[in-house]
Amino acid sequence: MTRLKDSAVKNAQPKDKDFKMADGGGLYLLVKVSAAKYWRFKYRFNGKEKLLAIGVYPQVSLAEARKKHNKARYLLDENIDPGESKRQQKAQAIIKAENSFKSLAVEWWEVKKGLWTVNHADRVLASLEKDIFPSLGQRPINDITSVELLQTLRKVEARGAFDVVSRLLQRCTKIFQHALITGRTEINPASELGGTLKTRKVKHQASLSRKELPGFLHCMANYDGYALTRLALRFLALTFVRPGELRNARWDEFEIDDRLWRIPAERMKMDSEHIVPLSDQALAVLEELRAISGKYSLLFPGTRNNTQPMSENTLTYAMYRMGYKSRATAHGFRATASSILNEEGFNPDAIERQLAHQERNKVRGAYTHHAEYLKDRRTMMQWWADYLDKLITAYKAPRLTTENGKLDT
Repeated sequence: MTRLKDSAVKNAQPKDKDFKMADGGGLYLLVKVSAAKYWRFKYRFNGKEKLLAIGVYPQVSLAEARKKHNKARYLLDENIDPGESKRQQKAQAIIKAENSFKSLAVEWWEVKKGLWTVNHADRVLASLEKDIFPSLGQRPINDITSVELLQTLRKVEARGAFDVVSRLLQRCTKIFQHALITGRTEINPASELGGTLKTRKVKHQASLSRKELPGFLHCMANYDGYALTRLALRFLALTFVRPGELRNARWDEFEIDDRLWRIPAERMKMDSEHIVPLSDQALAVLEELRAISGKYSLLFPGTRNNTQPMSENTLTYAMYRMGYKSRATAHGFRATASSILNEEGFNPDAIERQLAHQERNKVRGAYTHHAEYLKDRRTMMQWWADYLDKLITAYKAPRLTTENGKLDT
């Protein structure tokens, strides 16, 4: 049989019905009435006539079609059905794609994004798309090693983006954990990388000393800005949670009858639920807040969009207006409360649990997390609220003397 030539394949024109142009050995070009051209391989396996799709011309040239044809004939010589082999390869490719790191990462993200703000969810996915997916996105998640992940993170580290590296490692750890739980991998290589990457030197947030606290509380009580901002500062001082946990607080997280605020794990730094006992004063703030934001899902919605929390800069700007620029931060309430409560002799474990700090000692930490020290913390949080009120009541604002214009306390 005369074999096909490139020119004949290229110039083949459609007719009033489909027709075949044979190349020999069962390989032929099927020319459709529509002018489409398909490579086909007709063969027999176990006595049955079968047909294998080789590809579409011109995407698959004559030379490429012959190569694929030869591979199929080799499989037949090995008593392997080329059609079945192709189906298995396609099925494996689908499974591989479904179990790729990117696929599992997006799956994890889809589960979590409903628990985050839209902006945070977008930032999480964007960070993975920029720094992780290009190297590991298409890799089967069960094949990725610690060394491979480390090499990917080192590229980010080389930019000096140490905070980004830390967040990426946390997110990769959770993605592998998701894959582990759902049976798509057997290991979590990210969990082995703790301490191997550079971190930015911790810069402690400026905080108020015990001596400075009364003056600040006086300024806060007399803050003449937006009422929601004043109440946010008051609630932050009473609960000393992280500013981000406060800004994203939702009404459905509060159990008023039990005097508890349950912050879900998804919003906590250590990824576990945090319980905040509510003092009488904290409950009073919530009552006042209901008149302002009770109709929304968030306690502290933004002024422009009530479905989003207030800006992360709102509390900082308010403190600047009060005269505390660089002298204190919203996050600094935590250090102030910790220092005073420890000085007053409260249970250090209860204080650490209330601060939602990660326990270094694993055995002690397991007990701490289980017991929650809730009774001790209820007592402690009420003492703290009463203490703040006493400071405000007893505070005497500095006044100017009439003689020299200096402050007279």
